[in-house]
Amino acid sequence: MSATSKINIRSAAFKNNQQSYSGMLATLRERMAWAVRGGGDKLVQRHIARGKLPVRERIDLLLDVGSPFLEIAPLAGWGLYNNEVPSAGAVAGIGIVEGQHCMVIANDATVKGGSFFKETVRKHVRAQEIALQNRLPCLYLVDCGGAFLPEQDQVFPDWGHFGTTFFNQCRMSAEGLPQLSAVFGGCTAGGAYIPALSDEAIIVEGTGRIHLGGPPIVKAAINEVVDGETLGGAGMHTRVSGVTDYLAADEHQALAKLRQIVRHLNMPAAASPPPRDVLPPRFDAEEIPGIVGTDLKQPYDVREVLIRLVDDSELQEFKPEYGATLVCATAHLHGRPVGILANNGVLFSESSVKGAHFIELCNQRNIPLLFLQNITGFMVGTEAERGGIAKHSAKLVYAMATARVPRLTVLIGGSYGAGNYGMCGRGFAPNFLFAWPNSRIATMSPEVATTVLTELRKGSLKGAGNEAEMAADLSNIARETTEQFTRQSDPYYATARLWDDGIIEPTQTRDVLGLCLQLLAQATPRATGPSPVFRM
Repeated sequence: MSATSKINIRSAAFKNNQQSYSGMLATLRERMAWAVRGGGDKLVQRHIARGKLPVRERIDLLLDVGSPFLEIAPLAGWGLYNNEVPSAGAVAGIGIVEGQHCMVIANDATVKGGSFFKETVRKHVRAQEIALQNRLPCLYLVDCGGAFLPEQDQVFPDWGHFGTTFFNQCRMSAEGLPQLSAVFGGCTAGGAYIPALSDEAIIVEGTGRIHLGGPPIVKAAINEVVDGETLGGAGMHTRVSGVTDYLAADEHQALAKLRQIVRHLNMPAAASPPPRDVLPPRFDAEEIPGIVGTDLKQPYDVREVLIRLVDDSELQEFKPEYGATLVCATAHLHGRPVGILANNGVLFSESSVKGAHFIELCNQRNIPLLFLQNITGFMVGTEAERGGIAKHSAKLVYAMATARVPRLTVLIGGSYGAGNYGMCGRGFAPNFLFAWPNSRIATMSPEVATTVLTELRKGSLKGAGNEAEMAADLSNIARETTEQFTRQSDPYYATARLWDDGIIEPTQTRDVLGLCLQLLAQATPRATGPSPVFRM
């Protein structure tokens, strides 16, 4: 049955929320503009003067006309390196090429020559994880200066560093997921292995180069003086070494060739149509900012958000009279079924076991899960502990962690403490995780952290000095703790470090989730075998 809304969009509270949220959206859009500018006008113009296309133009030409592009972590690197590494120097995302969903990973040579920073490697690895999970070909648009040497200890030796990207390429190729490269610029050192480990590689004449060691390294290592074109130019690698398979006269021809290769991959096309007609929500998603506002202490009914996201605003709510602080409901989103767990307050024992029961139902019925996080955590206190909150919250965590269906997570408010875990935070490997600009993520809120640390300090200072010194010490702790937790729980702090797959606007959420569900329907086989439902 379609829901009704109790929101008064003409109320002062609604309008105040909407106005304050508009400031957050303006900030997000401003920072997204920073991400797409690349290395700045001067470096972009120099790049074009060399006969090269900006990275996002390459992607536009590669994708089918009208294809959506689900970009991954566009604000990676925000606030780091004096903001000189927009989008971590790489663009990654999912689009359609010749009717086939593909993961595109493209270096931006206008940003530090396309070098790999810590966040660049993390983004590259994350994109490959998504490709492997969703059975997608990987298309590498290579224009890469290799590792950023001043950060070599952050990008070279460990698991999850540069070597893992090559491991992933080999593993995906072995599993039948094509690895295809088009080389547009220099590929030095580790960057050379991206095309070398690809199933097929294209290189652009005049600008594309591949060499394990560039001219300076060759001179230092063996005292040989050689120019870059002779050492690793496009003609040499296509006609002599055989490292690359196709020679392109320019970038347009290289992208056309890459599309042609994808056309003949003989892979399953995009997912079949959704099982139901796609019906828009009956209520406008533009109203969501006026509902949630920017003050995380301000309560609201999360159902008001849900009916602005799901098809026809229709929810089949599970146990609506029990465990009220967790809303569990099945619905359809862009015509595809989804099981939703959304916070409506702190998680008690009742809401925890209700969530575990609901997850088991979705497992049995092969329904993907969507977690909407706005959670301070699980209930604490003597009564909660005597009621078994530890074991009941563990049931929710266990059911979520072992679910055999795909899981999606969106941070729509606070994401604190063990509540982040129970609601499928990043540590539990959801298939995709996005955040809203009003979200916050930390072990606890700044206010709670400040109270905890000052109380602990009071205990240690008791009787240890005069009152004025104690008061000054506590004041410093309170100020420093509040500043630290406020800064580190900011969504841009999180997305810069790739703790999520990107910050999205509330109005974009329905379409982003629809794209994710389409990918998951294409890639995920139906769960088989026993799937019992234990009434928790």
